[in-house]
Amino acid sequence: MEYRELGNTGRRVSVIGLGCEHLDLKPYEQVKETIGAALEYGVNIFDVFMPGTEVREFIAKALGGRRKDVMIQGHIGSTDINQQYDISRDLPTVKKYFEEILRLFGGYIDFGMMFFIDTEDDYKNVFETEFADYVLKLKEKGDIGHIGFSSHNPETAVRVINTGLPELMMFPVNPAFDMVPMSINTTDYLEKDFDPELFKGIDPKRTELYQLCLRKQVGITVMKALCAGKLISKDHTPFAEALTVPQCVEYALSRPAAASALLGCKSRAEIEDAVRYLSADDSERDYSEVISTVTSDFRGSCVYCSHCQPCPAEIDIAAVNKYLDIARLDPAIISAEIKSGYEGLSRGGGECISCGSCEDRCPFGVPVIDNMAEAERLLK
Repeated sequence: MEYRELGNTGRRVSVIGLGCEHLDLKPYEQVKETIGAALEYGVNIFDVFMPGTEVREFIAKALGGRRKDVMIQGHIGSTDINQQYDISRDLPTVKKYFEEILRLFGGYIDFGMMFFIDTEDDYKNVFETEFADYVLKLKEKGDIGHIGFSSHNPETAVRVINTGLPELMMFPVNPAFDMVPMSINTTDYLEKDFDPELFKGIDPKRTELYQLCLRKQVGITVMKALCAGKLISKDHTPFAEALTVPQCVEYALSRPAAASALLGCKSRAEIEDAVRYLSADDSERDYSEVISTVTSDFRGSCVYCSHCQPCPAEIDIAAVNKYLDIARLDPAIISAEIKSGYEGLSRGGGECISCGSCEDRCPFGVPVIDNMAEAERLLK
């Protein structure tokens, strides 16, 4: 397994995580098998947003004495009304469900996630009520280790991050969602097929969000990396061909600040399919040619696909471009953290030998040589 730092939490998470939603309503033996396989392969972050008592009990029982080996994302405000998932900001209700998950998982939740902050009303009902105070008190008491939130709306997510409260964010990241204009509700497309005519290159608001997370050291845990399976289905993909699981995971993990792709698995076989990403070579992970089939608006923009590698000067070109894209937001005010991150790379843009091999391989016409020089000028 590979592990990454999750923002500035000090926690290292497996690049493949387990989204436990599909374990809901499954028999205990199936839950146990899936959890066991995840642990066997080194998966150490589980998302348990489901509010149902039985599924939480089954997961906790399957973990048994290995609870300490995993980090749990538990959601604050996820409730169960008439056996249907619901969102609540009513504190007595919120406390009832969150105190139950605390009890089941040993009195401690690693990442306390403020649940589903998408709209203006969601934002106000969290930050203009006692809800946010309750979350802070949970951390002060040691009931949760770190404060996070989940969202599907990049504009609202930016507002939440700018409050300074969250240390991590759970967000849907995949190439289809990234290319849908922000005015479109991406969750609608979990139930219907995409219209590729919507795609005009990566939406700038989503780019802004990812760059903000990297700048403020807010880690991203990824949901919907496969877009509910649509991207790996030849019948439902919006692209010229279906992506593979390794390509979807690579795309998600190549976004700035992304640390773990939480895949919804409900069996040992699905866990094994997910972790095949780890043994896939660069060509098997490469998503660039597939996503370039729907739009030419990527021209000149780095999508961090690493199709440009290998670099004879051993520069991580995608990483340099990530820092450069953030620096370009406001060249006059580049944070010390971004400069430090750039300087921490083993090879900077200044070591570019201008051979042009990267530009020959880039499917999007990125002026890599110029970018390397600009990065060195802005970030040194």
